[in-house]
Amino acid sequence: MSSEFVPFDDMRRRAVRALKGVNLPDIPIYLVRNLYGKVSISVSDRVEDNEACRESLSRLACGLSAALGARGYPGDDGVLYVSDSMLETLRDTAKPIEGFHDEVFWEDRLITGNDWWTVGDPPRKGNAKRWTLFSVKGGVGRSTAAAVLARHLARGGERVLVVDLDLESPALSSAMLEPGARPDFGVADWFVEDLVGQGDRVIESMTAAPAWADDVNGAAVIAPAHGRDPGEYLAKLGRVHMESAKDPWAARLERLLTALEARLEPTVVLLDSRCGLHDIAAAAVTDIAADVLLFADGSEAGWADYGLLFRHWRECGLAASMRQRLSFVSALTPPKNTAAYLDRFRERTRELFRERLSEAPDSPTESNGGFSSNAQEGDGPRDPMPIFWHEDLAAGASLRDPGETTVETAYRGFFDRFASLASAREEGHAHSPAPDAHPKNA
Repeated sequence: MSSEFVPFDDMRRRAVRALKGVNLPDIPIYLVRNLYGKVSISVSDRVEDNEACRESLSRLACGLSAALGARGYPGDDGVLYVSDSMLETLRDTAKPIEGFHDEVFWEDRLITGNDWWTVGDPPRKGNAKRWTLFSVKGGVGRSTAAAVLARHLARGGERVLVVDLDLESPALSSAMLEPGARPDFGVADWFVEDLVGQGDRVIESMTAAPAWADDVNGAAVIAPAHGRDPGEYLAKLGRVHMESAKDPWAARLERLLTALEARLEPTVVLLDSRCGLHDIAAAAVTDIAADVLLFADGSEAGWADYGLLFRHWRECGLAASMRQRLSFVSALTPPKNTAAYLDRFRERTRELFRERLSEAPDSPTESNGGFSSNAQEGDGPRDPMPIFWHEDLAAGASLRDPGETTVETAYRGFFDRFASLASAREEGHAHSPAPDAHPKNA
């Protein structure tokens, strides 16, 4: 007779019940859910000869097997005695299980999604200010906004570096650079060369300035997805997201950004992230020291997806550290019935922060300016940053030299809100140390 059906989402509750049924030894205990969704126990091999520990762990393994059915292991097969160095690798990402002594943890082994489980260190003082532009779905004008914002900031005197990380759909690269103006190499080239220790050979030949950069008070360069000749781009793309022998992908991305910043000395770095809930997007949103602009429109699907992401951060204990970084952009804001649209958008964002990231209405995050009653001119921390739909941009107007009237009409409110937000970030209002942050050890 087959065992009881245990759905994936019921595993933690059943595992906790099994833990409560055993007198646990006072040692670090890791419940590890593997790639197949089965749970085993990992403990130090130093206690393998301790009879009392072995008996207690055997009882726990039997309890887990009974509670988890096909998602557990029979008897002592569910206990793994591993080296302390292996336990240290688990400790980097494992989460404490509430209600037990401080040495009981839950660890998920994942093929993808690992980077959504950690939050990197806050942005460093004295370095370039990094901004990640992210959306859970495409088609909301994120790459267009990156190009337009880069030009706006450069005209205001900033030295701007734009990095195209949407490698599967590198629209930003073509939007900002004429084909003949591209550098010899791009971001994809650096990642594949870095795998064999040749990243430094391409770093000086992977950026170029857009045509309009000669007419600004500051400076602007872009690191495109690929160089002038993309070469075997799909073969490179299949290797871009590899982890090296010593670094996870997020650490490799940090090394790339650090090298570019050291060479170019920008004051602002704009990262055009891949959309969706892929690991690559996670690295740019959570692990890289950057503030994050979340692009959304009025679609139910987009808000539902953001809800999934916010809920994940809350359940992983990352709510406080993430909510300080996030600001919503109202992409494709309609030119008609604008006030009502932005009122609803604001309510959606506030609901997300309150319900998913546990932000109270009178929290310090919202106390800096509060919420304005004027939907189009609000400057509270949770007010939407509006970008208005414009027929010229919708029709594919060139971003290599966009018309001033088009940009002014569509982006004026966004520029104003971005300036206020950047100023607040510079003053340190948004990055006080968070008690529940879990930095990844690179």
